[in-house]
Amino acid sequence: MAEPHRAGPTATPPRAAAASASAACVVAGAVAVTVAVVAGPGPGLTGYVSEAGVTDSGYAPAYRIGVFALAAGVLLLAAALPPALRAAAGLLAAGSVFALVSGAVTCSAGCPLPPFERATTADLVHGGASILAVAAVVLAMLATTLTRAAPSVLRRLAGVALAVALPLAGATAVALVTVGRGSLIAVLERLLLLVAVLWGAATATTVALRR
Repeated sequence: MAEPHRAGPTATPPRAAAASASAACVVAGAVAVTVAVVAGPGPGLTGYVSEAGVTDSGYAPAYRIGVFALAAGVLLLAAALPPALRAAAGLLAAGSVFALVSGAVTCSAGCPLPPFERATTADLVHGGASILAVAAVVLAMLATTLTRAAPSVLRRLAGVALAVALPLAGATAVALVTVGRGSLIAVLERLLLLVAVLWGAATATTVALRR
């Protein structure tokens, strides 16, 4: 006998409101960071996204505001998810804390990271928090995909995003320790962040509409 289709419960008004706010924060944050990266004096497609937030950049405030908005969006999404997705919500809440640290701690020029460059303590804190924030979001996609009691539409969204994000995350990790800063990791990082933003916005919008 085939398993019945599980659409899942509709979102309660508080969860729907949190989801709507989450979608707005994620989109606004992504726009602010993109403006800082594109319009700022950074190295374009040869450096990290975080370089837009270096203190002497005129677009650093826009970058940091964008990161804080993304952190708020991720936390609101954690609050908006249905009860069945407690594991994913916990991962998103942790990711929001790491994103907050990433925005609060600024890296030095070039955002150097080992093993190819000498990094300061701030560089290590910023880089580590940024990596953990993205990793938490990818793991939240995985947790959502594997939670059979979750609404099917959310599982499908997470599954599609995970199929793209997981290879990108793996390639980014390998490039980080074998190649270092350059055009390869810059493109991989931007693609991975784009997938994370699209998944967050789509999931929040879907939850908001399930009223």
